[in-house]
Amino acid sequence: MNAGEFVGALRALRLWSGLSYRELAAKAQALGGSLPPSTITSMLGRNTLPRAPLIATFVLACGLDQDTADRWTAVRNSIAVGSEHPVLRSPEQLEPPSDSGTEQTPANPQVTRRRQLRLMVLGLAAFGLVISVAASLLFKPTGSQHEGAVAEPQLPSGLLAEGWFLIQPAHIPDHGFCIGEGRERNRRTDRPLAVQRSCAAIVPATYLAATSIGGVYEIRWHHPVEGVGCLTVDEALTEDETLVAPTECTGAAHQRYQLEPTQTPSSTGYRIRPTHSGLCLGILGGLADVDNGAEVAQTACTGALDQVFLLQPTTRSRLHPGQPGRREPHE
Repeated sequence: MNAGEFVGALRALRLWSGLSYRELAAKAQALGGSLPPSTITSMLGRNTLPRAPLIATFVLACGLDQDTADRWTAVRNSIAVGSEHPVLRSPEQLEPPSDSGTEQTPANPQVTRRRQLRLMVLGLAAFGLVISVAASLLFKPTGSQHEGAVAEPQLPSGLLAEGWFLIQPAHIPDHGFCIGEGRERNRRTDRPLAVQRSCAAIVPATYLAATSIGGVYEIRWHHPVEGVGCLTVDEALTEDETLVAPTECTGAAHQRYQLEPTQTPSSTGYRIRPTHSGLCLGILGGLADVDNGAEVAQTACTGALDQVFLLQPTTRSRLHPGQPGRREPHE
């Protein structure tokens, strides 16, 4: 991989994020960094390597985690080293410089082959770094869960297997609440929202659909009347106390969520973080909000249990016991 190809990968990452340059700048600022739109334009409009600090900020703003950002930076630095040190240059550039007017002795074939072999080994090592980054971007758990099947709670890699789930607020496990459809308690609007409500008759059914990024999912609601929609942070806002509602699935970053295992209060506990903002989903009123109908909202991460959710795999038939013949769109 050369500098131009690396910048091309950055452009592809920006397209995947679904964010505009202004949105990326706002996301970077929310994460404590600085990435003005003019800087992004300059980064992606050239075929030269951006400065290393910008790479990590850009990757994080696109919705990936710190480990992945570090790998992108490592690949960038590897390419930069290749442009500074002869050992990673082409075999022709490794030949001794010729003295003016002096006939050169042909290169020793055995020495040339050894140099070429060394270059191949070094090239494969650098390519391995690129592959590790690509794997982190493109990994997706294989296979969808069929109707009536129970999803495996966790893959060996620590990623959650996609499938049907009940999402339970962890701060009130004894209340029998799950996340489902409700309305604003202040009756400002009558649109459907994500709220905590009784698990006994939860609607809609919730499917966690893995994306091409490891640990990032869409939360798809399958409603018996309205059909399929994705939980979406209102207007892609990055402010605290922004509500979450089902809308048409578009694959945008504010419809995608990083699921972070917490191991607290149990191994099924996860923080749910919108990829466009880096904030956390939680209960609007915090730990004290234990009422039926409490809204789910995006807010600054605090580590409190009202921002932790227990993900319980379930069967499709259990979620719609009264509609055994109803067909859903194929996952």
